[in-house]
Amino acid sequence: MTTTNVLERLKDGNKRFVEDKLDGKLQNSSRRNELTGGQQPYAIVLSCADSRVVPELAFDAGLGELFVVRVAGNIANTSSMASIEYAVAHCGSKVIVVLGHQNCGAVTAAAGGGDNGYNLNHLLSHITPAISASDDNAPINDIVKTNAKLTVEELINRSAIIGNAVKNEGVKVVPAYYNLDTGAVDFL
Repeated sequence: MTTTNVLERLKDGNKRFVEDKLDGKLQNSSRRNELTGGQQPYAIVLSCADSRVVPELAFDAGLGELFVVRVAGNIANTSSMASIEYAVAHCGSKVIVVLGHQNCGAVTAAAGGGDNGYNLNHLLSHITPAISASDDNAPINDIVKTNAKLTVEELINRSAIIGNAVKNEGVKVVPAYYNLDTGAVDFL
């Protein structure tokens, strides 16, 4: 599949999700058996860990179709980036979607500041560049979109594997935004 085909497939799946017309294909024992020998997901999704955002449902995807990495704030930390590098290098995925979402709690916490303890402070520090790049008093959802866009750049610039795949192998990294109220995904 070309990157254009993959993006169309994601958009078509999201349209089915929004319209409550999920096809539910590739979600049975036959599909599980097909995947025991390996995986070839057509897309990678770096998504927030928020329980309201489920990429496999939002894109109406079956088993083995998406390589999903979830972390609060859909940030590119060492572990999430390494997971994406694995899928690019070993699974042949050609599209990476960085999926932010409406009313993200991690972005809200980062914008609110304060001491959230060592681990959470470290995670939220990855969102600070999006806050700095946004206007003062910018709505949280604008910061979420900026965070997704900056994370795309970070994946390409901080990872030789991803950067080379973008430059030499036609891999595409795209920011997106999931609307909690409608289920629609906007590609930014």
